Amino acid sequence: MINYDEELKKFEPCLDVGDAEDAIYDRELTDVIDLLKEMMTDINRGKEN
Repeated sequence: MINYDEELKKFEPCLDVGDAEDAIYDRELTDVIDLLKEMMTDINRGKEN
């Protein structure tokens, strides 16, 4: 039978996951809200001209 406590003690995260996590958190990513704000700004500029 699997002893989950023992298995968790032996667990070591994959280095690739750590590297990917660092790359993601270090970058300034555009999210959906940023895109919507930019679209609304462009729409409003079009109405002003």
